[in-house]
Amino acid sequence: MGLCPPAVAGEILRLNFERAAQVIKNKVAASEENCRRSFARTSWAVQAVSVKKSKKAEPAYKKLRKEKMLDILENLNYYLIIVGVVLFFSAYASKLSERFGVPLLLIFLAIGMILGEEGLGGIKFSNAVIAQAVGTVALIFILYSGALETKWEDVKSVALSGVLLATLGVVITAFVMAGFIWIIYKDASFLDSLLFASIVSSTDAAAVFAILRGQQIRLKNNLSPLLELESGANDPMAIFLTIAVIELITLGANADFNGSIFAFKFLAQFGVGIAFGALFGLTFPLLCNRLNLTQSGLYPLISVAWMFVIFGASSACYGNGYLSIYIAGVISSRANFYNKENIHAFHNAIAWMMQIIVFLTLGLLVYPSKLAAWAGAAITVSLVLIFIARPVAVFITLAFSRFNLREKFYISWVGLRGAVPIILATYPYIYQIAIADVIFNVVFFMVLISVLLQGMSLPFVAKWLGVAEK
Repeated sequence: MGLCPPAVAGEILRLNFERAAQVIKNKVAASEENCRRSFARTSWAVQAVSVKKSKKAEPAYKKLRKEKMLDILENLNYYLIIVGVVLFFSAYASKLSERFGVPLLLIFLAIGMILGEEGLGGIKFSNAVIAQAVGTVALIFILYSGALETKWEDVKSVALSGVLLATLGVVITAFVMAGFIWIIYKDASFLDSLLFASIVSSTDAAAVFAILRGQQIRLKNNLSPLLELESGANDPMAIFLTIAVIELITLGANADFNGSIFAFKFLAQFGVGIAFGALFGLTFPLLCNRLNLTQSGLYPLISVAWMFVIFGASSACYGNGYLSIYIAGVISSRANFYNKENIHAFHNAIAWMMQIIVFLTLGLLVYPSKLAAWAGAAITVSLVLIFIARPVAVFITLAFSRFNLREKFYISWVGLRGAVPIILATYPYIYQIAIADVIFNVVFFMVLISVLLQGMSLPFVAKWLGVAEK
């Protein structure tokens, strides 16, 4: 082969150079594209990792909760044994109550405190909202059961006196107590004093029903129906006063007070409560007679459903659900309807279980170490309530009644405090009132004093005053 001429060789070099430049250019472009794609993939991976981490951060709490749930499921057998033993012992405690005269609710509270964080059980429970919810549901069952067992023939003759005690008597008790607290404890404002007094102003249905019926105290002149009617119907007034005073405190001193709104709430609480109670009470027997269910065991469940509807509907319409429940139960008990005895027996058993649950729950909520610090205040206020405020309210309210002096003294003595004041004492926690902790501990101590001093002495005082049937 011969050598190429210089011109041809130059042309070949130029073409090779351009081709090499194009190849290099293509490779650079390809390299840039690869880098871009690699960066995109890397960016997506980084984003995916960050998203994964953000998603992983949220389930960390859920994972812990899931582990706790798994732990509960794995140890469910042991928890059921504990619950069963506690319920059995609480039910068997009725024997101790009959033998030693100790009110059952005091035993239930003591068991709750023993099982609590500072007791042998070590159970940590400090949720006032849950305690209030448990207390609300329990009181619905307790009130309805007590109302079903109330005979209208006995209540009819003392209805006016019972209503006066449940309304005017509560107001008088609250203001008399508030005045004394304001004078004794000068650091407390009058609104704080009135809030405390409103919380403990009503007698407790669970305590009255449990002690009068549990100890089988038989009283003359329809005193038992009067006391049960008062305790079953006076919660609405105490609740109304408590919430009204809390609203005044939270509004502040500079806020405008709208009296018409409070008047509307007051009228609605009692007007709607009475109307719904009467309506549902008249309707329930008709409903039972028309259902024609083949399974008789379903009728108690119908009554529970009806009971919840009564409370919820009345409360939704600004009425007082507790008052509606009690009135509905009293009116229903007058009629004869299908499976009535079965329904009554069911509610009696459920009411006892609810008393156990609510007092155990309230016992868990309290810290015994905190009670000692407020023992002096609790004893002082309890003495004012038992020996001054309650008697003044009873004697003013029943001034023109047919009850004699001895009977009025006994009515004054049966001013038992129980679950309702403790449940109302959780309201300041929910509304973040500054003295919430003080109120709760003093009220709890007062309930213990009331049950110990008044509850244990009811049979003796009844015999001493001559108001007990022989």
